[in-house]
Amino acid sequence: MPFDLPSPQRPSRDSKSTSKFPASSDGGKKRYTGPKRPPKGSYIFGWHPIQEAIESGKEFQRVLIQRDEKGERTGQLLQQLKSLNIPVQRVPKEKLNRVTVKNHQGIIAFLSPIPYQPLDEIIARAYEAGQEPLLVALDGVTDVRNIGAIARSAECFGVTALIIPSFGVAPIQEDAIKSSSGALLRIPVCRVPDLSIALKDLSNNGITSIALNEKAEKSIHERSLDGPVCLVMGDEGSGISEQIMRECPLQLRLPMTGKIGSLNVSVAAGIALSHLSLWKDN
Repeated sequence: MPFDLPSPQRPSRDSKSTSKFPASSDGGKKRYTGPKRPPKGSYIFGWHPIQEAIESGKEFQRVLIQRDEKGERTGQLLQQLKSLNIPVQRVPKEKLNRVTVKNHQGIIAFLSPIPYQPLDEIIARAYEAGQEPLLVALDGVTDVRNIGAIARSAECFGVTALIIPSFGVAPIQEDAIKSSSGALLRIPVCRVPDLSIALKDLSNNGITSIALNEKAEKSIHERSLDGPVCLVMGDEGSGISEQIMRECPLQLRLPMTGKIGSLNVSVAAGIALSHLSLWKDN
């Protein structure tokens, strides 16, 4: 999901008031000041500071580069960021100006509050320790609070690692960490450039990807397989994409009897992980 700042909100107006701005609690007028800028310390800007941060091993959430920035310097940095699996987004200058009024030189990098770990190393360590990996992969989950809540359930049920793609999910930032009750600081998170390729690699390592799909014929109550698994969760609105679904040899649903017919994705993930942990225990 590309980074963006909150949209300006129109001041509310009721039938008794024609004021352009909402009244404050002391009776005065409170003028709308526009969208909030990201907190200081959550990003750095300028070519040299960002290059130094890369060389010192700083973890980046993503990098914004002005759309018309070209040349050898830009090309070299793009290649370097790609090799480090750091998401890059080309944006207009106005978007960068909304982040900082200082001379950003056409580039801003958002720092990540967590370190990302290589997926292959996580799997290798689990097998070397005699453990069967239990993984969770997110496809298109764009609410930071849902990501945080899923991470919290994952940590509680002993998940080996959380897998997220470089694009298409909400960024892991302070709100996500807060929603996770700190679980995102304890559970390994693997950021992959292509989730479908990552799931193919899991299959090559003996790990079965399970898509939680409300339209699936088989219920998760039925114990279907032994061995290591990866639970794949999709966006509440659009669900798991067709490309990702093709990499999941098993599709399961949560049986429900109520009239609503669907659950919040983080609630569904918690229930599914509870069942998967029982599979592993029995």
